[in-house]
Amino acid sequence: MYIKQCTIQGFRSYRDQTIIEPFSPKHNVVVGRNGSGKSNFFYAIQFVLSDEFNNLRPEQRQSLLHEGTGPRVISAFVEIVFDNSDNRIPIDKDEVILRRVIGAKKDQYILDKKLVTKTDVMNLLESAGFSRSNPYYIVKQGKINQMATAPDSQRLKLLREVAGTRVYDERKSESNQILKDTEAKREKIDDLLKYIEERLSTLEEEKEELKQYQKWDKMRRSLEYTIHNKELIDTRKKLEDLANKRENSGEMTKQLRDAQEEASKRIKAINKDLREFKARIRTANEERDQLNNERQDLLKKRAKLELNVKDLQEEVNGDIDAKKRIEVKLEKVDAEISAKQQELEQIMPRYEELQKQEENCNQRYCLVLFVCV
Repeated sequence: MYIKQCTIQGFRSYRDQTIIEPFSPKHNVVVGRNGSGKSNFFYAIQFVLSDEFNNLRPEQRQSLLHEGTGPRVISAFVEIVFDNSDNRIPIDKDEVILRRVIGAKKDQYILDKKLVTKTDVMNLLESAGFSRSNPYYIVKQGKINQMATAPDSQRLKLLREVAGTRVYDERKSESNQILKDTEAKREKIDDLLKYIEERLSTLEEEKEELKQYQKWDKMRRSLEYTIHNKELIDTRKKLEDLANKRENSGEMTKQLRDAQEEASKRIKAINKDLREFKARIRTANEERDQLNNERQDLLKKRAKLELNVKDLQEEVNGDIDAKKRIEVKLEKVDAEISAKQQELEQIMPRYEELQKQEENCNQRYCLVLFVCV
């Protein structure tokens, strides 16, 4: 298997579609001046085959697109045609076409003109020998010099990675983890088996109980069948007796029918009398209701008159009380008048004496005034 053709468009320095072919099945040398796109050509192959350009941020996606003059490039693709005549890639075709398209918001893989997922592509490449854990199928510039000048420990680690032993170490740790998980599951299974055995012993006991139950249930059903059969025989005998009685009951039926007709006539007469009594009762009830209404009216009038009499009695009692209070006040006033009259009688002689003295003083004053003039 080898790369047969490579097509690049819009990727870094490759603005227009560029087809690079043919490739030799053995060795190929890319020669060119500085800035002619040699490194970007290898980046394009690495872009499709390796994990280095996965999980890109938007600015990293934009850096992979061509940014030269002219219209803006919004998407780019790199397409590699593999010669699969040795069937190294597990696809029954002589040529396998793998394309990766990238844009500002998309990253798609197309295998033989069919859209596939990234996981499918990586699994397909791993089956062909392009292992993600051993990415030294692409040796970048300076890697050989770095490996030659590296310490022995780092070189040993690098050689182990190149040889692919790291994959087995990882698988070993995964296998150990699987063994631990299996041991834990085995313990759970042992516990489950123990529980199942205990449950089986319980079920055996229940099985014996079920057998005993079935035995007694069979006996019970036999007894029930015997009882039902006996009841059936008795019922049939009773039905035969009833049939005989029915045949002999014709005359009795006629007598009963006559008695029924006579009873019907009596019931009609009784119903007629009952209707008359109901009419009389209805009339009496109406008269009773009327008398009750008149009685209620009379009771209301009586209560009203009693209230009026009570009000008048209270007014009369109030007038008598007022008269008594006035008489008491009048007696008090008469007593005060008598007292004042007595005081006046006591004061009058003194008053008359003082009045005479005043007249004498006035006469003296007039006489003195006349003398002075």
